Amino acid sequence: MPLDLPRLASWLRCPVCAADLEPVDRLTLGCANGHRHDVNKRGFVSLLGGGSKHLGDTAEMLDARDAVLEGGAYSPIAAAVAAAVTGTRILDAGAGTGYYLRAALAESPDATGLAMDLSPQAVARAVRSSERVDGLVADTWRPLPVRDAVADVVLDVFAPRNLPEFHRALRPEGLLVIVVPRADHLASLRAAGTMLDIPSDKAEDVIRAAEPLYALQARESVAYDLALTDELRTSLVGMGPSARHAAAGAALDLAVDTTRVSVDVLTFGRR
Repeated sequence: MPLDLPRLASWLRCPVCAADLEPVDRLTLGCANGHRHDVNKRGFVSLLGGGSKHLGDTAEMLDARDAVLEGGAYSPIAAAVAAAVTGTRILDAGAGTGYYLRAALAESPDATGLAMDLSPQAVARAVRSSERVDGLVADTWRPLPVRDAVADVVLDVFAPRNLPEFHRALRPEGLLVIVVPRADHLASLRAAGTMLDIPSDKAEDVIRAAEPLYALQARESVAYDLALTDELRTSLVGMGPSARHAAAGAALDLAVDTTRVSVDVLTFGRR
């Protein structure tokens, strides 16, 4: 699909000086202060710079995530995220392969999205998945190379949260939609020691942290039992942070044929 360089630029500011970025030539963005940033031919730009201490998802983790998400295992979560979204400019922070962003975009034919992730491989997949998705490689923990008040909605689904920077990126009436796991999320897999533990009050922690900048508008719990195959069991372990701490192959030995999917979908208004 053709690269829409002006649309990509419309999201972004220079990571060096914070001036707005504009197209300079076919594969270059630049600012008024002379800083230049090359755009990947696959349709995204990396504004990561140096010094990031965090790791993006590997190809193996992304393959596992695709197997879970595209197979429909988390489709009720995607439906809840899409129902929470209003507006036509959606920034997905920690977008992965763009699954939840595409679900949100489906609610409006005029909507466009920016898939932001630390992993270039993830951003490439997200951009390839929809002609309405632009791509940005950036670190959520650092100042975001996006313009002020550029988004109607910021999505953060199972991803790191930079609440002050999300606030800056949102328009005054914008929404922040955060999805966090509940304590019983994938509990049968966690009980076997193959996945990391979840704090029992994660949603409450997020709500408290957000309170100075955001007003909670809605909290929806999404919970259901998920039938497991060997392949799905392995992919659930292998698609997230647990893949770095446990051998995904261990999941094959579990005598577990179902698990509980349980999350909170939190919708905040920008104060």
